[in-house]
Amino acid sequence: MIQPDRLARTFTDLVRIDSVSRHEADIMAHLETALEKLGATVVFDDAGKKIGGESGNLVAKIPGTLPAPPLLVCAHVDTVEPGRGIEPVFENGTFRSKGDTILGSDDKSAVAVILETLASLAGNREPHGPLEIVLTVAEEIGLLGAKNLDYSMLSARMGFVLDASDPDAIITRAPSANRMTYLVRGKSAHAGSSPEKGINAIAVAAKAIASLALGRIDFETTANIGVIDGGSATNIVPDRVTVNAEARSHDEAKLADVTARITGAFRAAVAETNMALPPGLGEASVEVTVDSDYFSMNIPDGHPLVRCAAAAGTSLGRTVATKMTGGGSDANVFFKMGIPTAIMGTGMTDVHTVRESVSLDHMVKGAELLRAVILTFSRGF
Repeated sequence: MIQPDRLARTFTDLVRIDSVSRHEADIMAHLETALEKLGATVVFDDAGKKIGGESGNLVAKIPGTLPAPPLLVCAHVDTVEPGRGIEPVFENGTFRSKGDTILGSDDKSAVAVILETLASLAGNREPHGPLEIVLTVAEEIGLLGAKNLDYSMLSARMGFVLDASDPDAIITRAPSANRMTYLVRGKSAHAGSSPEKGINAIAVAAKAIASLALGRIDFETTANIGVIDGGSATNIVPDRVTVNAEARSHDEAKLADVTARITGAFRAAVAETNMALPPGLGEASVEVTVDSDYFSMNIPDGHPLVRCAAAAGTSLGRTVATKMTGGGSDANVFFKMGIPTAIMGTGMTDVHTVRESVSLDHMVKGAELLRAVILTFSRGF
């Protein structure tokens, strides 16, 4: 069965190993040893070279003792900043950091849950089908590990990604996302002696931003302006500014519409500015870059993954709900590659902040459900 003390030790060991995005070599070496001790064959792909990182993705295969199809189980090992020198504190059943770094439960609580589940299966010699464990790099900076994974190394056609909070639910719907960059150009001038000779790029961008509907657009669509970078000094009319934005939606048509609206606002602000400029001064302009960040996933309620999770929950006396999320994960990439993966939770909260925490009880619940899922999938349902 799941051993809480062993799970706590595993999690503590993992979060103490620095692994910010593109710097995952140390934790991958640790995990390679741990997985081999659990009977896995471990290989790495070349994703690290493709993305300028220290390590590729880890793929561990554990042979099954039942004639079942292989099941994919995935988590990512990288963390956001401030994620160096993490010192976990365990009080009242909950892990936190000392307060000057993140905790790293996103996603090391998932990695710890996977290791504990495998240790439980091995220790009890429970019959199960083959497992393919994928631990990805650089998830936090654009799902780069999953996007550059060598999919020829996998034979599993469905699975579960552990990268959410609720240990009593699986996420089956996630949005598509676009990333947009708007480079607005104006004309520099002395802000005190001759401001009329300049075209303020920041003012042009501000006009565009002020006209936009941002935040929650509707129940399945969001938009955000996240980064503004421009200007060089307060006494210089800024001649350029870069604005980084994103849009997400579960509906592809809505995503296209919101993206077009944001782009249209910048073009309109430039046109309006130029119409008011005196002849001979020059013109403002905007360069637009739109990139598809990831594609939506939508696993229907009747899918085998949903039925498997529900049956696994029933075996534990729990009800496993299905949910939708507004975030992206490796599951979006797997889905696009033809490998449906539902997302399971481990209890992590306030991730990407120094207030991040995770309770041991929730991690235990996540491990119990993952163990039940593996056994249910292996035996048929």
